[in-house]
Amino acid sequence: MSAQAVVLPPWPYPFWIAHRGAGKLAPENTLAAFRLGAQHGYRMFECDAKLSADGVPFLMHDATLARTTNAKERLAAQASATGGDHAWAELSQLDAGGWHSRAFAGEPLPTLENAARFCRANGHALNIEIKPTPGTERHTGKVVAAHAARLWRGAAVLPLLTSFSPEALQGARDSAPDVPRGLLLDCLPGGWLESALALDCVAVVCNHALWTGGSVAQAHGAGLRALSYTVNDEGAAQRLMALGTDGIITDRVDLFSPA
Repeated sequence: MSAQAVVLPPWPYPFWIAHRGAGKLAPENTLAAFRLGAQHGYRMFECDAKLSADGVPFLMHDATLARTTNAKERLAAQASATGGDHAWAELSQLDAGGWHSRAFAGEPLPTLENAARFCRANGHALNIEIKPTPGTERHTGKVVAAHAARLWRGAAVLPLLTSFSPEALQGARDSAPDVPRGLLLDCLPGGWLESALALDCVAVVCNHALWTGGSVAQAHGAGLRALSYTVNDEGAAQRLMALGTDGIITDRVDLFSPA
């Protein structure tokens, strides 16, 4: 008797996901990037969320403020300080666009609430990567998830929360168990599937080169979706589609048409 095919639960998210809003075409993790990604036809965005010193979730990838803001000029602390060193009132005054190009100078850091309002108003989905300051993993997961549950209350499609930190995902599960989660991986160590299942994840999101027919089958066989980051060339994308993966995160919103 042949094994019964696994029927995966419904998946409400688009296949193509714009990395940090619009990849490298606009300042990452800003509403300007979301708007540009949307202009290229994308209906789902990936972004990074961390906490200010007073607990406000805001969008930023790096551990420090130096690369993507003018913190060195505006804050008393050096630009190497983390976002968690400053209250939102200070962070909200930073320029998060001028580093990219003059066309985006003056673009502010958005809060998670800003991102939620934009996405909900325009019917877009969101993948929120939880980026905790070291030592605050579980707390950051709890706060980001609680805000997500509140901001998307009543929405037909909730955001997908992901993290490389199991502790952050544990915190997210504790505070908002109904908001779906995905485990981010940069390798597939022994027990990767069990780890995702133990966290009650709905997806595994890993470096695109790691997926094989066998690992995709393992994920699907466990009822999990298989997503990939960060895919920027046609050959890699075609390979992943042939494997039957469920989503691609890309910088190349100008190369791949999500239609």
